[in-house]
Amino acid sequence: MTTRQDDNQIINAMSFDIEDWFHIVGIRATEDPEQWSEFPSIALERTRGILQTLQQHQVRGTFFMLGWTAQQHPELAREIADAGHELALHSWWHRRVDQLTPEQFREDISRNKDLIEQQSGQRVIGFRAPTFSLVPGTEWAFDIMHELGLEYDASLFPARRGHGGYPCSDGPHEFTGTPSGRPMPELPMTVLPIGPFRVAFSGGGYLRLFPKWFIRWGFARTNARNLPVVVYLHPRDFAPDQPRPSMPPHRRFKSYVGLSTTQGKFEMMLENYRFDTCASILGLESG
Repeated sequence: MTTRQDDNQIINAMSFDIEDWFHIVGIRATEDPEQWSEFPSIALERTRGILQTLQQHQVRGTFFMLGWTAQQHPELAREIADAGHELALHSWWHRRVDQLTPEQFREDISRNKDLIEQQSGQRVIGFRAPTFSLVPGTEWAFDIMHELGLEYDASLFPARRGHGGYPCSDGPHEFTGTPSGRPMPELPMTVLPIGPFRVAFSGGGYLRLFPKWFIRWGFARTNARNLPVVVYLHPRDFAPDQPRPSMPPHRRFKSYVGLSTTQGKFEMMLENYRFDTCASILGLESG
């Protein structure tokens, strides 16, 4: 499933989870959806900044968009589609899949899909679970994705982490552990084997934490294995001045470390590596 350019440089996946600063999972100060509309939003402004940078570098990406955010900013999905990017699903409420029933999950992503397709005019075929929360025991979610017409998933995180983690193959593959036995094309998060450890480096807090030389080393090591790197970022990753609600010290560090470095690392990646949408990396086409 790996795609290469004519110059033999592997094409990597550029992706974004479009949500707001207050959608951090498990933070009591911001977990009540009834309060969300009262908070100042950064999603529209920062996503437009991402779009501008991508246009400057002529790179396409995939935007996994929260239904609630799309409802609040109804012009944004169309702007993303009109700029040539892929729209995909990130749920409606940003709730962990492993804390939902199958019925709740079906209603959530069905609502998400209907709105994104209506706003963008684009057929949506991909899904990424909030905080990579497809974990062992939630394989039923893949069959629901099939029922709703989705054609790939990008939710599996092949290493241990706080809100997720699923032991699976590195790189694009067919996930075959569904209850129905029907496989689903999977684009898992990139992790770098370092001795006994598996370390993420190309998205979110991991990318903000590590220096540029380590990120470039991670790209080199991953591409040398004939695998694409999956980059994932959020609007809040580009917002050093965002509100900072009360949270435990370890969560505060993960949420805000390196915010001032994101734009420079983003542009470094765009200048040095090839990228395309998640659907394209998997040999699929949305739209």
